[in-house]
Amino acid sequence: MYKNILLLLLLFSILICGTNKGTVYAKKSNHQLEEIYLKIGYTTIEKAVRDFEQHFNQDLKLPFRVPPLNFTHHFGRFNDLDGDINDSFEMEFLNDNLPENHYKIDIRPIKHGIPIRGKNVSKLFKLKNGNDATYMDISGFNVLVFERDNWQYVLSIDNRVCNKITPKTLVQIADSIGS
Repeated sequence: MYKNILLLLLLFSILICGTNKGTVYAKKSNHQLEEIYLKIGYTTIEKAVRDFEQHFNQDLKLPFRVPPLNFTHHFGRFNDLDGDINDSFEMEFLNDNLPENHYKIDIRPIKHGIPIRGKNVSKLFKLKNGNDATYMDISGFNVLVFERDNWQYVLSIDNRVCNKITPKTLVQIADSIGS
């Protein structure tokens, strides 16, 4: 009986190892994701924050917390379009092995903020600083929108992880923005 099992294991390992003839194949490079994001204007978060603050001549405060998910990459981008209406800051956290681990922060001046439509609103929350926050489900993302220091913040998380990242988690992230 043991001889048969040993023979089967030996045969199996020869078949597996013999198929690549000693060639070692590396996993496709993670550089593809980086190249794509760099081509469309993303950079480091620090550089994007500096550009945003210089453009608007105002400090930008970011949350200290992030969702408790694994991320392999983080990028920042300052969108400087014609005029100030569409100028914004973006910060993305991604995992190239788990596409559902996708978290994003968008920040823009309140006067040019995104409109909140009642049909998308799921819940309303009160932040520690007394400001209101609106929780919505928009295009496959769970979104928390709130205002602070003349900015509108939009925290977005892929809804495929809503069992791990609850509205309460996004509120805790919003509350982690320093004074």
